[in-house]
Amino acid sequence: MAGDATTEHRTLDEIAHAYLASLKQTQRQVAQPEVLKFVRWSGPERNLATMRGHEIAQYADNFPPTVSDAAKRADSVRAFLKWAKEKGITETNLGTHLRVRKANKPSTTAETLETQPIYLTREGHENLVREMEELKQRRPIIQADLARAMADKDFRENAPLDAARNEQGHLEARIRELDATLRRAVVLENGVDDPGDIARIGTQVTVRDLRNGQEKAYMLVNSDEVRSGQGKVSIASPLGRAVYQHRAGEEVEVEAPAGTFRVRIEAIKAN
Repeated sequence: MAGDATTEHRTLDEIAHAYLASLKQTQRQVAQPEVLKFVRWSGPERNLATMRGHEIAQYADNFPPTVSDAAKRADSVRAFLKWAKEKGITETNLGTHLRVRKANKPSTTAETLETQPIYLTREGHENLVREMEELKQRRPIIQADLARAMADKDFRENAPLDAARNEQGHLEARIRELDATLRRAVVLENGVDDPGDIARIGTQVTVRDLRNGQEKAYMLVNSDEVRSGQGKVSIASPLGRAVYQHRAGEEVEVEAPAGTFRVRIEAIKAN
């Protein structure tokens, strides 16, 4: 049962590492980069048992149809979430909500997307720059770990060497991802790129769920800087897509995986 005493206090990061440790070495090498990326996106300290399907659906934005191996990468995360259900950590298999969009046909879309700007808030840009610097500072540490591990000539059962290689691959992949984002980044000063009360990247949007009257405020951000649980919502998510470029007082439909519902935009504020 979800919330069992053996799992209720474990963080998402701890659960992910327990899952990876249960895999064979060849399986772990394939799964580790994607599973740890999911952990970083969700928040390492998150309680997996409290996560919901709509959050997992938002993570699908990390696998656009222009990514050739999107389905295979998503499968690694799905397998982890299925394992969590089997272990009683979650009540349902959250992996069923991770649906990768399919490309209609080969085209030049990927090349076009690579040249499009990525709009970031000042805070989001600074966070990505800081993360890039921290990762680069880890390079010599990992290289030293590799050198020590390689000093052991028995490579057949050299777990430290495997771990160091995996960490190096994950680190370099993230550095490349950050570099690509920052090269295309356009920082929106004062939160918005033009005046007015339109919901845009960098604005705080207060919405009321017309199903139950609950009111919540979110900052609209690009999917490259969204972090679950920080009061931010990606414009590529169902809610973000619905309110984007709308004004206060308008009612909009949110097409979520669990069904369509309506919200009213109560207020829009530049941060």
